[in-house]
Amino acid sequence: MDKLKLFLSFFICIVFITNAFPQSEKAIKWKKVQVLVYTKNGKGFVHDNIPFAVAAIQKLGQEQGFKVDVSDSAAVFTTENLQKYNCLIFTSTNNDVFDTDNQRLAFRHYIEAGGGLVGIHSIVGTERNWTWFKQLMGASFAWHARFQKYSVKVIAPEHPSVAGLPLNWEREDECYFEKEIYPTIQPFLVQDVSSLKPADEKEQNLIKQHNGSFGNFYPAAWHNFYDGGLAWITTLGHDKKDYSDPIFTKHILQGIEFVVRRTYRKDWGKVYAQGKDDALKIGK
Repeated sequence: MDKLKLFLSFFICIVFITNAFPQSEKAIKWKKVQVLVYTKNGKGFVHDNIPFAVAAIQKLGQEQGFKVDVSDSAAVFTTENLQKYNCLIFTSTNNDVFDTDNQRLAFRHYIEAGGGLVGIHSIVGTERNWTWFKQLMGASFAWHARFQKYSVKVIAPEHPSVAGLPLNWEREDECYFEKEIYPTIQPFLVQDVSSLKPADEKEQNLIKQHNGSFGNFYPAAWHNFYDGGLAWITTLGHDKKDYSDPIFTKHILQGIEFVVRRTYRKDWGKVYAQGKDDALKIGK
């Protein structure tokens, strides 16, 4: 009986993985895809990688055939304008990036309709006072270790976002730590915290403090199905040189593809929030 239960459990896991990440997916019709790259920052630190990230995504668009619009104006967040996009990409946004709650509500409606978000690097430091947005991302920035070489590992090799990536990815970056981690996130890349080299005892203590109960492996990239839509988040990508690295740009392209494939068709009839902070429809 125990062997039968074990076999059934294994079978269910295989079925789940197969259904979640089909091996024979149809090719995306990239020429019908349009994305919005959003780069606005609120008050505070602004990454110098942003123009390099934009250029890299524009190059991907040229190579694959999808259209790329770029804006740093929150005025683009209207329901009418967002309806034309298959994916929104926030690259190293930080702090408050919307000017009004109506813009925040338009963004939330896009997600409720089944829209998708790709978030790169410091997006986890975006809209830190908006609970719904932080839950969509799956976490909120707490602290990062100093820029250094360390190891990032593939924890879910069946995930489409890691195809062709090194299983043990040695890279220079900032190891991000988050707070308010939402229970629905599905990590596929983790940072090997044991590979960090603290500069001093203070940094060593901060790493231990922020790592919490995660042990050696801390989430580096994940996806999160939330409130009708989908977010794909990578905390990697601090260095502007990352955006000319074919491995890293492959990582970003596969994130865009992962989101577009699962959010291509939207249903605006599912939009329900009257305000940006309305309670989620969970179990209703």
